[in-house]
Amino acid sequence: MTQAVPHIMVVDDEKSTRDMVGDYLRMHGFRPTLCDGGAALRAAFAKEEPDLIVLDLNMPEEDGLSIVRDLKQRSRVPVIMLTGTASAIDRVVGLELGADDYIAKPCELRELVARIRSVLRRTQGPAPAGDRGPKNKVVRFGTKWLDLDGRVLRDDAGVEHPLTASEFNLLKAFAEHPRRVLSRERLLDLANARDPDAFDRAIDIRITRIRRKIEPNPARPSVIRTVRGAGYVFSPDGKGV
Repeated sequence: MTQAVPHIMVVDDEKSTRDMVGDYLRMHGFRPTLCDGGAALRAAFAKEEPDLIVLDLNMPEEDGLSIVRDLKQRSRVPVIMLTGTASAIDRVVGLELGADDYIAKPCELRELVARIRSVLRRTQGPAPAGDRGPKNKVVRFGTKWLDLDGRVLRDDAGVEHPLTASEFNLLKAFAEHPRRVLSRERLLDLANARDPDAFDRAIDIRITRIRRKIEPNPARPSVIRTVRGAGYVFSPDGKGV
């Protein structure tokens, strides 16, 4: 449940960075818990699950990508990655593992706060008044059912299959626009995602993850299909547009 003061865990092995980010978050209405690595994060997480985690990817004892992988296997808490390298590889791998956003170090603290608020709105905020979603709040996606109110993906036996916030937002966008070709840029807008420098790759990674969960044969997708040079289309019956 979201608290009156959002609880943010900041994981970074550099004390000066942890303290600076923590102080700034307190000034802007957040309740930070500062962790120097994966072990401290797990100990704090066991006591209280946060609303969001800000995680440095480059740490000496346990790298951030391993921590993201472990977190996403057992929790839906959103993660914003901090990456100090110019390489896009860490960002791509992190997104593929389920991270919700990233920001380069050294980061502008105002931008970090804006990203935190954006991710919290996407993952915890109520649907806006007048939202024009599908009347049917449970939508069939291939081998699964998407519960729009519960924000969960279930199979025919009722077993839940984990979704990241970005994956849910993409599925919701498709559910609201069936049989319509949606460009990557349009999907970025509809899903309230943020990858202006590499959104093509980020969207493709998320679509690949989604296909593994919903397609009868992910190698030959029929539910969410690629339209060459245009984007993607959701075919509820798996038979094309």
